[in-house]
Amino acid sequence: MSTGWERYADGVACAPAQRDTNLTVSRTPIDGVPTPERLGAFSDGVFSIIITIMVLELKPPPEPSFAALLPLWPTGVSYAVSYFFIAIVWVNHHHLLRFASHAAPRLVWWNFAHLFAVSLVPVSTAWVAITRFAAAPVTVYAAVFVLVNSAYVAFVWEVLAQAEVQNKVSPQMRRVTRVRSVVTLGMFAIATIVSLKFPVWGFVLVPCVLLVHLRPVQV
Repeated sequence: MSTGWERYADGVACAPAQRDTNLTVSRTPIDGVPTPERLGAFSDGVFSIIITIMVLELKPPPEPSFAALLPLWPTGVSYAVSYFFIAIVWVNHHHLLRFASHAAPRLVWWNFAHLFAVSLVPVSTAWVAITRFAAAPVTVYAAVFVLVNSAYVAFVWEVLAQAEVQNKVSPQMRRVTRVRSVVTLGMFAIATIVSLKFPVWGFVLVPCVLLVHLRPVQV
């Protein structure tokens, strides 16, 4: 019995009326494999929970004065940087998933690894704030960014491998995306090493590296 769905030569199953010759393709599960849309929806939920946890860590000062806010500046700065980081991660994650044809097991597991690393951001952020940028907490904080970016590199390469088969991205985009992901990984590693001796400078390097990912690479 016909289900109204057809499987095309590129391996994507979709309704004929939804078939598009442009980059955006309507995708449905293939042999039980989750679609990138489901993967993206799950990831969005995790990102939302992580941000919520960080917000709950913010505590108001006990005194009703502006002066009482000054001692909380480490909390404000660390929260702002971490929020900025998660926002950039989400933007690039959402951008990349547009080029995935299906949620293959390897892509799913790299996505889980990426989300696991991102889930460590709230606790490391709180530690940095409580200790006022001590060496050990900042080093761990930067190391978390290394973990996040390591999983992201693998995630990027898996998505680009699918996109290359489908001819969805240009060679220039593949090259720039891969080079940028590796370079930022190295810069986060440098920030981690610097934090051991100069924690403030190591912390400052983190948002500077994030600026590299501020705008996703276009097709």
